[in-house]
Amino acid sequence: MSSNQGPCPLEPGHRRYLLDLARASIRHGLTTGSPLPVDLADLPSRLKERRATFVTLKKDGALRGCIGCLEALKPLAVDVADNAFSAAFRDPRFPPVTADEIDGLDIHVSLLTPPEPMSFVSERDLIGRLRAGIDGLILQEGPLRGTFLPSVWEALPRPEDFLRQLKLKAGLPEDYWSDTLRISRYQVESIDQA
Repeated sequence: MSSNQGPCPLEPGHRRYLLDLARASIRHGLTTGSPLPVDLADLPSRLKERRATFVTLKKDGALRGCIGCLEALKPLAVDVADNAFSAAFRDPRFPPVTADEIDGLDIHVSLLTPPEPMSFVSERDLIGRLRAGIDGLILQEGPLRGTFLPSVWEALPRPEDFLRQLKLKAGLPEDYWSDTLRISRYQVESIDQA
Protein backbone atom coordinates (compact mmCIF):
# COMPACT_ATOMS: atom_id res chain seq x y z
CA MET A 1 0.00 0.00 0.00
CA SER A 2 1.05 3.57 -0.53
CA SER A 3 2.38 5.78 2.21
CA ASN A 4 -0.47 8.21 1.65
CA GLN A 5 -3.25 6.17 3.19
CA GLY A 6 -6.44 7.71 4.48
CA PRO A 7 -7.92 7.19 7.91
CA CYS A 8 -8.75 3.74 9.23
CA PRO A 9 -12.08 2.28 8.10
CA LEU A 10 -15.32 3.69 9.46
CA GLU A 11 -17.31 1.88 12.13
CA PRO A 12 -20.36 -0.08 10.90
CA GLY A 13 -22.73 2.49 12.44
CA HIS A 14 -21.05 5.34 10.56
CA ARG A 15 -21.19 3.34 7.33
CA ARG A 16 -24.92 2.69 7.80
CA TYR A 17 -25.49 6.37 8.58
CA LEU A 18 -23.83 7.43 5.30
CA LEU A 19 -25.94 5.02 3.22
CA ASP A 20 -29.12 6.21 4.95
CA LEU A 21 -28.02 9.83 4.49
CA ALA A 22 -27.46 9.29 0.77
CA ARG A 23 -30.98 7.86 0.29
CA ALA A 24 -32.51 10.61 2.45
CA SER A 25 -30.74 13.27 0.37
CA ILE A 26 -32.21 11.78 -2.82
CA ARG A 27 -35.72 11.75 -1.25
CA HIS A 28 -35.22 15.34 -0.10
CA GLY A 29 -34.08 16.31 -3.59
CA LEU A 30 -37.28 14.98 -5.14
CA THR A 31 -39.39 17.44 -3.18
CA THR A 32 -37.03 20.41 -2.84
CA GLY A 33 -34.65 20.25 -5.79
CA SER A 34 -31.65 20.46 -3.47
CA PRO A 35 -29.49 18.11 -1.36
CA LEU A 36 -30.44 17.36 2.23
CA PRO A 37 -28.80 19.92 4.55
CA VAL A 38 -26.57 18.19 7.09
CA ASP A 39 -26.34 19.45 10.67
CA LEU A 40 -22.79 18.66 11.71
CA ALA A 41 -23.22 19.74 15.33
CA ASP A 42 -24.19 16.33 16.74
CA LEU A 43 -22.23 14.11 14.38
CA PRO A 44 -19.14 12.15 15.46
CA SER A 45 -15.83 13.69 14.44
CA ARG A 46 -15.18 10.93 11.85
CA LEU A 47 -18.21 12.10 9.86
CA LYS A 48 -17.00 15.71 9.99
CA GLU A 49 -13.53 14.99 8.53
CA ARG A 50 -12.91 16.47 5.09
CA ARG A 51 -13.07 13.54 2.68
CA ALA A 52 -13.46 13.10 -1.06
CA THR A 53 -16.32 10.78 -2.00
CA PHE A 54 -18.21 9.36 -4.94
CA VAL A 55 -21.79 8.11 -4.80
CA THR A 56 -22.80 5.49 -7.36
CA LEU A 57 -26.42 4.53 -7.99
CA LYS A 58 -27.43 1.28 -9.66
CA LYS A 59 -30.85 0.03 -10.69
CA ASP A 60 -31.30 -3.66 -11.51
CA GLY A 61 -27.50 -3.97 -11.66
CA ALA A 62 -27.08 -1.20 -14.24
CA LEU A 63 -25.44 2.16 -13.60
CA ARG A 64 -28.08 4.84 -12.86
CA GLY A 65 -25.78 7.71 -11.80
CA CYS A 66 -22.34 8.41 -10.39
CA ILE A 67 -21.02 11.74 -9.16
CA GLY A 68 -18.17 12.64 -6.85
CA CYS A 69 -15.23 14.84 -6.09
CA LEU A 70 -11.53 13.97 -6.19
CA GLU A 71 -10.52 16.60 -3.65
CA ALA A 72 -11.44 16.57 0.04
CA LEU A 73 -13.26 19.92 0.16
CA LYS A 74 -16.24 19.24 2.46
CA PRO A 75 -17.03 17.34 5.65
CA LEU A 76 -17.67 13.67 4.87
CA ALA A 77 -21.41 13.70 5.68
CA VAL A 78 -21.99 16.84 3.60
CA ASP A 79 -20.02 15.46 0.66
CA VAL A 80 -22.06 12.24 0.66
CA ALA A 81 -25.39 14.11 0.84
CA ASP A 82 -24.37 16.46 -1.98
CA ASN A 83 -22.98 13.70 -4.21
CA ALA A 84 -26.02 11.44 -3.69
CA PHE A 85 -28.28 14.29 -4.79
CA SER A 86 -26.06 15.04 -7.79
CA ALA A 87 -25.81 11.35 -8.81
CA ALA A 88 -29.62 11.14 -8.77
CA PHE A 89 -30.44 14.43 -10.46
CA ARG A 90 -27.37 15.94 -12.15
CA ASP A 91 -25.52 13.11 -13.89
CA PRO A 92 -25.80 14.24 -17.53
CA ARG A 93 -25.77 10.64 -18.77
CA PHE A 94 -29.15 9.85 -17.21
CA PRO A 95 -32.58 11.40 -16.71
CA PRO A 96 -33.30 12.51 -13.12
CA VAL A 97 -34.32 9.76 -10.70
CA THR A 98 -38.07 9.52 -10.15
CA ALA A 99 -40.00 8.83 -6.93
CA ASP A 100 -40.90 5.28 -8.00
CA GLU A 101 -37.21 4.42 -8.50
CA ILE A 102 -35.82 5.43 -5.10
CA ASP A 103 -36.62 2.26 -3.16
CA GLY A 104 -35.10 0.10 -5.92
CA LEU A 105 -31.79 1.95 -6.10
CA ASP A 106 -28.62 0.27 -4.89
CA ILE A 107 -26.43 2.96 -3.32
CA HIS A 108 -22.66 2.65 -3.16
CA VAL A 109 -20.44 5.20 -1.41
CA SER A 110 -16.71 5.35 -2.14
CA LEU A 111 -14.42 7.19 0.32
CA LEU A 112 -11.21 8.15 -1.47
CA THR A 113 -7.72 8.29 -0.03
CA PRO A 114 -5.73 11.38 -1.03
CA PRO A 115 -4.40 11.01 -4.61
CA GLU A 116 -0.73 10.10 -4.88
CA PRO A 117 1.20 11.13 -8.05
CA MET A 118 2.78 8.20 -9.87
CA SER A 119 6.26 8.21 -11.38
CA PHE A 120 6.89 6.29 -14.60
CA VAL A 121 9.24 6.49 -17.58
CA SER A 122 6.97 5.09 -20.30
CA GLU A 123 3.46 3.82 -20.93
CA ARG A 124 4.68 0.24 -20.50
CA ASP A 125 6.28 1.20 -17.16
CA LEU A 126 3.02 2.84 -16.02
CA ILE A 127 0.94 -0.19 -17.02
CA GLY A 128 3.31 -2.43 -15.05
CA ARG A 129 2.78 -0.32 -11.92
CA LEU A 130 -1.04 -0.41 -11.99
CA ARG A 131 -2.69 -2.59 -9.35
CA ALA A 132 -5.86 -4.11 -10.79
CA GLY A 133 -8.79 -3.97 -8.41
CA ILE A 134 -6.91 -1.70 -5.98
CA ASP A 135 -6.03 1.55 -7.70
CA GLY A 136 -8.36 4.26 -8.85
CA LEU A 137 -6.63 6.51 -11.36
CA ILE A 138 -6.74 10.19 -12.23
CA LEU A 139 -5.33 11.03 -15.65
CA GLN A 140 -4.59 14.64 -16.57
CA GLU A 141 -3.19 16.24 -19.69
CA GLY A 142 -3.43 20.03 -19.68
CA PRO A 143 -7.08 20.93 -19.03
CA LEU A 144 -8.31 17.40 -19.80
CA ARG A 145 -8.92 15.09 -16.86
CA GLY A 146 -10.65 11.80 -16.19
CA THR A 147 -10.87 9.27 -13.38
CA PHE A 148 -11.89 5.65 -12.93
CA LEU A 149 -12.76 4.30 -9.49
CA PRO A 150 -11.22 0.94 -8.55
CA SER A 151 -14.61 -0.70 -9.18
CA VAL A 152 -14.11 -0.09 -12.94
CA TRP A 153 -11.51 -2.89 -12.87
CA GLU A 154 -14.46 -5.31 -12.76
CA ALA A 155 -15.40 -4.28 -16.32
CA LEU A 156 -11.83 -3.59 -17.51
CA PRO A 157 -9.55 -6.12 -15.73
CA ARG A 158 -6.54 -5.70 -18.05
CA PRO A 159 -4.36 -2.69 -17.15
CA GLU A 160 -3.86 -1.84 -20.84
CA ASP A 161 -7.64 -1.61 -21.39
CA PHE A 162 -8.18 0.30 -18.14
CA LEU A 163 -5.67 2.96 -19.19
CA ARG A 164 -6.92 3.10 -22.80
CA GLN A 165 -10.52 3.66 -21.71
CA LEU A 166 -9.46 6.24 -19.13
CA LYS A 167 -7.73 8.22 -21.88
CA LEU A 168 -10.95 8.17 -23.90
CA LYS A 169 -12.96 9.30 -20.88
CA ALA A 170 -10.57 12.25 -20.44
CA GLY A 171 -11.10 13.25 -24.08
CA LEU A 172 -7.83 11.89 -25.47
CA PRO A 173 -7.24 9.28 -28.18
CA GLU A 174 -6.78 5.79 -26.72
CA ASP A 175 -3.25 5.55 -28.10
CA TYR A 176 -2.25 9.00 -26.80
CA TRP A 177 1.07 9.35 -24.99
CA SER A 178 3.04 12.40 -23.86
CA ASP A 179 5.82 13.18 -21.41
CA THR A 180 3.48 15.76 -19.81
CA LEU A 181 0.77 13.20 -19.01
CA ARG A 182 0.13 13.09 -15.25
CA ILE A 183 -1.30 10.08 -13.42
CA SER A 184 -2.25 9.85 -9.76
CA ARG A 185 -3.61 6.85 -7.92
CA TYR A 186 -5.92 6.50 -4.94
CA GLN A 187 -7.74 3.75 -3.12
CA VAL A 188 -11.27 3.65 -1.76
CA GLU A 189 -13.15 2.42 1.25
CA SER A 190 -16.34 1.01 -0.27
CA ILE A 191 -19.66 1.23 1.52
CA ASP A 192 -22.45 -0.91 0.08
CA GLN A 193 -25.89 -1.87 1.20
CA ALA A 194 -25.88 -5.18 3.04
